[in-house]
Amino acid sequence: MLALTSISNSLLKRFRDVRQATMQFRAPLTPEDLMVQSCPEASPVKWHLAHTSWFFETFVLSEFVAGYQPFHPDFRWLFNSYYKSLGEMPEKKLRASFSRPSLDQILAYRCHVDTAIARMLEHTPQDEALRRIVLGLEHEQQHLELIATDVKHALFTNPLHPAYVAAPASFGGNSVHIAPPLDWISFSPGYPGRPGITEVGITPDPAAIESFSFDNETPHHPVYIAPFRVASRLTTCAEYLAFIDENGYSRPELWLSEGWDIMRAEGWQAPLYWQRDASKSGWSIYTLHGFRPLDELSETPVCHLSFFEADAFARWSGHRLPTEFEWEFVAAQQPIEGNLLEQESLHPSPATATAKKARVPQQIYGDVWEWTQSPYTGYPGYKPLPGALGEYNGKFMSSQIVLRGGSCVTPRSHIRATYRNFFSPGTRWQFSGLRLARDGAS
Repeated sequence: MLALTSISNSLLKRFRDVRQATMQFRAPLTPEDLMVQSCPEASPVKWHLAHTSWFFETFVLSEFVAGYQPFHPDFRWLFNSYYKSLGEMPEKKLRASFSRPSLDQILAYRCHVDTAIARMLEHTPQDEALRRIVLGLEHEQQHLELIATDVKHALFTNPLHPAYVAAPASFGGNSVHIAPPLDWISFSPGYPGRPGITEVGITPDPAAIESFSFDNETPHHPVYIAPFRVASRLTTCAEYLAFIDENGYSRPELWLSEGWDIMRAEGWQAPLYWQRDASKSGWSIYTLHGFRPLDELSETPVCHLSFFEADAFARWSGHRLPTEFEWEFVAAQQPIEGNLLEQESLHPSPATATAKKARVPQQIYGDVWEWTQSPYTGYPGYKPLPGALGEYNGKFMSSQIVLRGGSCVTPRSHIRATYRNFFSPGTRWQFSGLRLARDGAS
């Protein structure tokens, strides 16, 4: 057995940590929980456990390990998600019908893949294989976050509304502190002699194998950003309740046309997971810790909003949503810290009071994914990855809106200032909220 190189050794440790994090999140769930697919956007947890292993087997082991024997010949098509160049796959809506293979077989599949990847790393694989492993880990972290969102929706749709786990003692807003008043922080991008010109995105270093970015974050390129201001914190549940109380869902002048039609067709009257009490006198919100009264969470950031709801609220408030480039300009100046998955709150937390001299926006990372007003398209010079992996991001650059910043169920090592998430504008099952912006630096 060859001695592990430094990069192989660190990558093996990260591989085990990421794979274990998925299994730890799954631990409180019953086998029956793992089979639920409660909305079109979601997948059963059991499917996620298999598909993340499929990714390593398909794009790493089958291509870079001579004589590799797949765990099961049917798994190549059964757990394909959307890679059309690899062949057929079952319709997404059928994933809840996968009672076979059994959970034991899926867990054995994970062990088979884990063992093969570990053995591969012991023999100093070529650089491209290492890059594929890093991509597979980022892919698994995306699916860990999806597991959290899918589990929340599955348990919410259960008539018993069970909690995923009991709430920590510190859970809730008003029992801890009141969110500070909303303030405005000014930014004037640009270089000397080049007002408004700044740079966004990233150009990866081919030699930096463990330094990762998705292809949709590339290339690094200049953009123009006029002076702007952003809110010092995220919009709270209490602030969004005021929008509801002022008939925000009944005023067509606040809504984009498509959003108005979807809202009316779906019967939205509040964010997803908000329910009126039986007396119609108040609201409760479903969380991964079960239902909680809105009064307890009023100071926490509002979440599970569609882009259309976020945009309507911004119009109602007299402001707007930031562009993704404004958001990145602000985020690039901040450390990556916040209410992320490792905090184990599993729900957005209130902002905290800061010194008046600290003119720094709070909650840039974590809590909720922040809707921007930017459509999801390729950057100038964008080139998708070659082969089937080119389907990872590029094929979705149509009818999607960019979100930034991560959420309370995003792993810390997975998020960065250049990260571009994207969903269709009617999506609500994700931990998505908003931060207000306005034009001008004063």
